[in-house]
Amino acid sequence: MFHLIFGIPWLVVLIRFIQPLPWNWSAKASLAILLLVTSQFHLVSRLSSGSVFDPEFSRPLVIAFNVLFGAIVLLAVFQIALDVVSLAIIPFKGGFPSAPAGLRYAIGVLAIGLSAYGVSQAIRVPPLNDIEIPVAGLPPEFDGYRMIQLTDLHISRLFPAAWTKEVVSRTNALGADLIVITGDFIDGGVAHRRNDVAPLAGLKAPDGVYAIPGNHEYFFDFQEWMRHLDMLGMRMLSNSHVILKRGNAEVVLAGVTDFSARGHGAPPTDLVAAIKRAPANTPILLLDHQPMMAEKAAASGVALQLSGHTHGGMVPGLDRLIARANGGFVSGRYQVGAMTLYVNNGTAIWPGFALRLGVPSELTRITLRAKTSDLHARGPAHSTASA
Repeated sequence: MFHLIFGIPWLVVLIRFIQPLPWNWSAKASLAILLLVTSQFHLVSRLSSGSVFDPEFSRPLVIAFNVLFGAIVLLAVFQIALDVVSLAIIPFKGGFPSAPAGLRYAIGVLAIGLSAYGVSQAIRVPPLNDIEIPVAGLPPEFDGYRMIQLTDLHISRLFPAAWTKEVVSRTNALGADLIVITGDFIDGGVAHRRNDVAPLAGLKAPDGVYAIPGNHEYFFDFQEWMRHLDMLGMRMLSNSHVILKRGNAEVVLAGVTDFSARGHGAPPTDLVAAIKRAPANTPILLLDHQPMMAEKAAASGVALQLSGHTHGGMVPGLDRLIARANGGFVSGRYQVGAMTLYVNNGTAIWPGFALRLGVPSELTRITLRAKTSDLHARGPAHSTASA
């Protein structure tokens, strides 16, 4: 399916960009073949590993594929925009104007330049995004409680062990009370990714490291991955919860399996089970990889939901399409009834389309704050966050 869909931008580029160039036929054919092979990146990935989600060739080659693939998509968009402008000026020109070769070269250079920049932004170790989120009903003892959210790591040939090690180092240096990972750890089976995920065992926080699966874990051997991540110290919250304590104060941390689990013979997401027997009148923090069910979580009494999955939309314009597939949620903070939803842009990105333009990846430190009304009702807060 992917190779058919992504062949469409190549066809636009072939007919509307390459064919009119003032080159000899062999030069145009060579460029067309190069871009055709690039447009079939996902088919090449399937041939290399058996999965479109797991390109098993060298990192420089994966980067090159992404730069050229992004350039094809951007060039198709620019060419369509150029054709729309040409149509608009037909009444003034008396016919469909032919764009000069210089203009075509300019949009070609712009497309590959933007793509190279977008890929560089996608594959870097992400910068810190420091945010505060007020949580209804948060006990004063938890005011100032710090959490690190990692999500959509997509550890792969594009995000290998060296990248993972640096993310772990920067995460630990932030001195948070708790680390949570909201799914999409990997792209590839345990045999391919064992060394690349190994640095995750180094994640440390006083209250531990909790996680949930994302949809990509189900594309490989799900049960094997759950066992392996458990060995690395990830405490998986699969439709379950734990109680975080500060003195006599409590907060519920719950997690659900991914929405796509049902199609892979695994336990489906079950919010009711996740919060069953949770203490009454205790704020619930929910980890849910996909944000689309946020309204259901809000109606169930969740105070804060942390999600990922959307990669923030990646590119302006594309974010609107991604939002439509995710209940209207794509990036940042939303108020859903009495609940706050935070949709993380992602620590990394899927190696099948690694492009970020204006939508940065993030290493997210979340400081929980008691709402002012709650503090007034209960008296002054005392932060217990670690130094």
